[in-house]
Amino acid sequence: MEFFSSRRLTRIGVSAALYVVATLLCAPLAYEAVQFRVSEMLMLLCFYSKDYILSMTIGCFIANLFSSLGMADMLFGTSATLIAAVLIYAFRNRTNLFVASLFPVAANALIIGAELKFIFGDPFWVNAAYVALGEFVCITVLGVTVFRLLEKNKRFMKIITAS
Repeated sequence: MEFFSSRRLTRIGVSAALYVVATLLCAPLAYEAVQFRVSEMLMLLCFYSKDYILSMTIGCFIANLFSSLGMADMLFGTSATLIAAVLIYAFRNRTNLFVASLFPVAANALIIGAELKFIFGDPFWVNAAYVALGEFVCITVLGVTVFRLLEKNKRFMKIITAS
């Protein structure tokens, strides 16, 4: 079996593209202090396969090309996504989906909160709280609910976990 089969590359590319499109569809709320990115629920794919670490990181980087925060968002936002994705995958066998959903909430709150303080000078904890709230709603409330429903579909699970 190839390390990166065409099926695997397609799955990585499609999920990265879905992240970008979903972010751009909610663009007015996807950047700066209020980060309501529905696309962030896709981060939970990392709970099921390490392939999604790469796709979410690439998707976030591309989506952040459109950020009003420029290079800072490409660096810090993508770093937050990579850290959260690795943590979700690394702890998938020691926790449940709900707890795993809190990794991106914390990573983005801390990293993007610091980024926004650096750029705008706003209080760190205010920035972190706004980012955490948006992440919590999109990933923990919406994402966990959606993925719990999708877990019941054997065909969907086979598609997202296939190597």
